[in-house]
Amino acid sequence: MNATRDKTSPGEVRLLAVTSILGYGFPESALEIGMQADPHMIGADAGSTDPGPYYLGAGVPFCSRLSIKRDTRLMLLAAVPRGIPVVISTCGGAGGEPHLQFMAELVREIAREEKLDFKLALIHAEQDKGFIKQQLAAGKVKPASRRPALTVEQVDGAERIVALMGPEPFERALENGAQVILAGRATDPSIWAAGVARGGLPPEMGWYAGKMLECGAEPAAPKRDGCLLARVYQDYIDLEPTNPEQSCTRLSVANFALHENPSAIHHYEPGGMLDTSACSFEQLTDRIVRVRGMKWVPADVYTVKMEGVQRMGYRAISMLATRDPVLIKGIDDYLLRVRAIVDEKSRNFGVPEGGYKLSIRSYGLNGVMGEREPRTTTTAHELSFILEVLAPTQEVANAVIAIARTTTLHADFPGRMCKEGNMGIPFSPADVELGASYEFTVYHIVDAEDPYHLFPIEYLDVTQGATAEVKGQP
Repeated sequence: MNATRDKTSPGEVRLLAVTSILGYGFPESALEIGMQADPHMIGADAGSTDPGPYYLGAGVPFCSRLSIKRDTRLMLLAAVPRGIPVVISTCGGAGGEPHLQFMAELVREIAREEKLDFKLALIHAEQDKGFIKQQLAAGKVKPASRRPALTVEQVDGAERIVALMGPEPFERALENGAQVILAGRATDPSIWAAGVARGGLPPEMGWYAGKMLECGAEPAAPKRDGCLLARVYQDYIDLEPTNPEQSCTRLSVANFALHENPSAIHHYEPGGMLDTSACSFEQLTDRIVRVRGMKWVPADVYTVKMEGVQRMGYRAISMLATRDPVLIKGIDDYLLRVRAIVDEKSRNFGVPEGGYKLSIRSYGLNGVMGEREPRTTTTAHELSFILEVLAPTQEVANAVIAIARTTTLHADFPGRMCKEGNMGIPFSPADVELGASYEFTVYHIVDAEDPYHLFPIEYLDVTQGATAEVKGQP
């Protein structure tokens, strides 16, 4: 069993983020350069809500197994023989229990193939609905962002609910000697905050380093795949990309500090708030930026965010396009006519009124912004359409999308000269079955009571892919 280093270097913590999302890829050469700095920890965030609610509901990863395995293999081979911890958070993209088990199986497979031995920690993030309802009844749940208040019905109807852990479970796993840590849903910077805390440095340094490292080399320019190295000290952080084609500049780093946050200067995390209002940026070299001036404001109550999804039905889509100038000129009336015909035909096939929802995205007109598009006319010489049907069952969705597709292809309109199809269809089969559709119904903040009990840790000794449970550890 390879031993993990007991502690980071006094007064300095070196952290290497390999990519923005595990499975997005990174140059192997960038990892090799980063490893030359002898980091105390390497890691990657593996998830996001950006791809939408489907992946949490369906329990599947949003990156391919092939790409995730490639990235993970390189990380393990670079770090495990050197005793450097590898930490991956929000496993599988959404951080539910199926996603965590997916990553655990994949890591064991790599260990077997590469003959690696290490202590593995699995940190679980999927939540018990009973606890959430208990906190809800006690008034200890509040909306995140502009969401309405949570209801018991939404909790019961959720396919699964995860909570976003802070750094404390990661720090505990590191203290207990885990060399590979796989976690369910976590806030993006939390793994890095844990690495810095373990080195005895202030929390504001860890949270700010995490804010920079959470998306790999995104704080560098130009935009390239690569890794980011953070050297963290008592009162400043030095940031450097490991891809020689990139540089950290004052502008690129300051700009990334605004990333994915409602406030430009206040970043709320489990246990407190990172205040970046007094940050300064110094260009140390043409590739390294030093940041100082961040502050951490502890919260009175330890809270975490929850994410949960509910199944709303089943979907199917079809894609079409037209270059007919007469049709394009009257496209609004045409699409209204299509909807009326689809509704009539669907009822003839036994679909009740209101038994489906048909969406038509018109790219070249208002496909991106929909009703919010300020330009109400188009001069485009061609338009493309994505038809989407949401229905209670996949059978109904498939039936209605076929009706919608053939109606859009063949319906009549004033001035029509073409007596065959009005549209081009780029694919065969023309209709795509998308399966279950989900919606975020739980997007709320809960009083967690402490940083640990919602996120149990399981320890396993991995010996070339075989595992044995480690007893007696928290």
